[in-house]
Amino acid sequence: DVASKQKVPRDLSEQIKEVTKESHVRAENTELMLSFQRGQVTLPQYKLLLCSLYEIYQVLEEEMDRNSNHPAVAPIYFPAELARIKSIEKDLEYFYGPDWREKIVVPAATQRYSHRLRQIGKENPEFLVAHAYTRYLGDLSGGQVLGRIAQKSMGLKSGEGLSFFAFPGVSSPNLFKQLYRSRMNSVELTAEERNGVLEEAVRAFEFNIQVFDGLQKMLSVAGNRQRQSSTDSNAVHGKTLQIPGTFSPMLRMILGLFVALAAVVGLYAL
Repeated sequence: DVASKQKVPRDLSEQIKEVTKESHVRAENTELMLSFQRGQVTLPQYKLLLCSLYEIYQVLEEEMDRNSNHPAVAPIYFPAELARIKSIEKDLEYFYGPDWREKIVVPAATQRYSHRLRQIGKENPEFLVAHAYTRYLGDLSGGQVLGRIAQKSMGLKSGEGLSFFAFPGVSSPNLFKQLYRSRMNSVELTAEERNGVLEEAVRAFEFNIQVFDGLQKMLSVAGNRQRQSSTDSNAVHGKTLQIPGTFSPMLRMILGLFVALAAVVGLYAL
């Protein structure tokens, strides 16, 4: 038993990294993610992603708030620094207008993901650690770079439509991530609870992979409809978020992959 314990890292953050390696690779190789790696993100893609992120974060943050005094959640509860829902709402209003709530469209996979978050918030709040860690540190890691790339590429003024990637409450992302990991690693869990959190981290990736596939199917259907629509419609929906061409092909590919991971699954820097 002691020998088996020595084979895996003791820190929960390192254990999550270890058990999600395979899922992480599979997530990178979904059709949608591969399109990101090519450095091309259409405006419809970006808007649909925001819709799914809204649904996911709405539930995640409601459950984090409701369980903020839980011994496993309290140490990693940083609403002032990390909460995303207000930022996403601002972006959705920018892209969809004041009646954006009526225009939210998400795949069934996003609804399943949200349902799972609601379920564990009620039954196993400690499992929220896995989802919060994966999402928030990923967003924090990619926010600044991705925000600049998107702003320049899409011609957005003063960060409009990109609030999701801004963390005004975090002065030093690297220092904050160290604090967050330290707090998370200090959470006291039984062996059974820790195993549950690790399994939930893998499940979080599985949900994200399903969301990717669901979004891609929606985009494929939308693409078929676009080809049958008017030229004006194509001009609006065909706008592309391009990784700036001044970068080398290799750097473009790396930035494209970074955009994909940070925007969709959350690239947590470990």
